[in-house]
Amino acid sequence: MKVHRMEAFSDGILAIIITIMVLELKVPEGHDWKALAELAPKFFSYAVSFVYIGIYWNNHHHLLHTVHKLNGKIMWLNALLMFSLSLIPFSTAWMGETSFSPTPTALYGVTLLFAAIAYSLLQKAILNQHAPDSAVVKAMGKDLKGTLSILFYLIPIGTAYFSTLVSCFFFVLVAIIWFVPDRRIERALKNESEISLAKD
Repeated sequence: MKVHRMEAFSDGILAIIITIMVLELKVPEGHDWKALAELAPKFFSYAVSFVYIGIYWNNHHHLLHTVHKLNGKIMWLNALLMFSLSLIPFSTAWMGETSFSPTPTALYGVTLLFAAIAYSLLQKAILNQHAPDSAVVKAMGKDLKGTLSILFYLIPIGTAYFSTLVSCFFFVLVAIIWFVPDRRIERALKNESEISLAKD
């Protein structure tokens, strides 16, 4: 299988995930601003989740450009990532429907944590195809952002039962950290290309 086929498959799943989420935004029964305001929790949870899906789409796109050769491990880890992301619409809807009750908010954190771990495993499997001294491996380094993200997902899972506001703060914080796509891979691929051209 070519890498672009796996990327197209993943893009299709992400598009379906967003479609499912937006379908959860039902038209209010009322006909005034108050009726619309009642949808605020749902819209906020949808907006945050939409940003997260966009973040994964961006970084997944960059990551797949570093794949040398597809193998079963990478394909299954990619499927694991897609599975974890496919759970976001459910946890998003439950959290918004209950106006950020503790358990739905904690579950949302668990879902994001699951996705972060799945992405980290996929990234590690892909980087293992590269030599330890390659530009891509050097550029990724210790992946501080990825490690911090996992930590910042663990915190709101616990704080959800004390303050869902604190939990939401961490959800938004991680989204802000990743809002600008990870340019390390892009720069590394550019450096490798320049080195290759120089050798030629």
